[in-house]
Amino acid sequence: MKKIISVLLSLVLVALCAAPAFAADKADSFGAYKHVFIIGVDGAGRFFKDANTPNFDRIFADGAVDYTARAETVTVSAENWGAMLTGVSYLQHEMTNGSTAGNERSSDTKYPTIFTYARRAMPDAELAAIVNWDNIAYGMIENDINVTKQYPDNEDEGVTDAICDYFNAGNQPSLFFVQFDSVDHVGHDLGSKAPEFIQQIETVDGYIGRVYDTIVEKGLMEDGLFIVVADHGHTVPGGHGGITMRETNVTLAVAGKTVVKGGKLDLDARNRDVAAIALYALGIERPDYMTSRLPGDLFEGVKGEIRPVKNDFMDRFISLFAWLITLITAPF
Repeated sequence: MKKIISVLLSLVLVALCAAPAFAADKADSFGAYKHVFIIGVDGAGRFFKDANTPNFDRIFADGAVDYTARAETVTVSAENWGAMLTGVSYLQHEMTNGSTAGNERSSDTKYPTIFTYARRAMPDAELAAIVNWDNIAYGMIENDINVTKQYPDNEDEGVTDAICDYFNAGNQPSLFFVQFDSVDHVGHDLGSKAPEFIQQIETVDGYIGRVYDTIVEKGLMEDGLFIVVADHGHTVPGGHGGITMRETNVTLAVAGKTVVKGGKLDLDARNRDVAAIALYALGIERPDYMTSRLPGDLFEGVKGEIRPVKNDFMDRFISLFAWLITLITAPF
């Protein structure tokens, strides 16, 4: 019976793939925000829902939360952070953990990140990234567009301290990106069923609360969009890279003044959609080649879009095929 239900769900996904695109209404959410804050939690997958996360819960009490958004089919960090930042699949941006190590990336590239589009639209805006993994700072986010970058070497607590110091210094970024890394480390060592794994998510929840409260204290959430997203999850024994639900289901949560209260996002939501959400909130038109799209049940009065198949047919085919296999063989 479970397999029959899974197949039916897969057919729904195929139908979505073939359906005509909805137009995203230029409702009040387009350009409604002066600040977008993206908080990435490496390795956390869908498992925020299994942890005691009072800060996450209060931040998104009036927001939209999805614990079954999809990661890239290759559930590896660079493939996923790259997709979130560029708005295209791993097959297009071609970033890997190896290729982004020590790579001084510039904006003269086929698929630039949302930081480049923000800089082009807002030449004088403050843009910033404070991350635990320097591959993101230098191998993904372009180095020739004046983005403030920090990667403290004392783990997530140090990242949190650096973030709070940054805002306490009076900075008001239009686009701000954070990556916490400690959950991924525990996931590799102990696996996603280990109590320590869930405990580390709870620890990071405390860091998220500190960051959010500092932003609120500085008055930036009045016109701010706050996003928490994971790149991938972990298997039971630990590690990632495959297509099980523990690896491919990820948390995507959004809070802001025009976000649907209690929104669940739609069936085709992916962590890649962070790019489209961020640009839309800032009022920046995204390029036609992007396969990042606006999920439904996210912004008030804005319909969800169908992911453009023609932009990256191979990714759509691979992801649907992988999802079908996952649903039939490993529905957990």
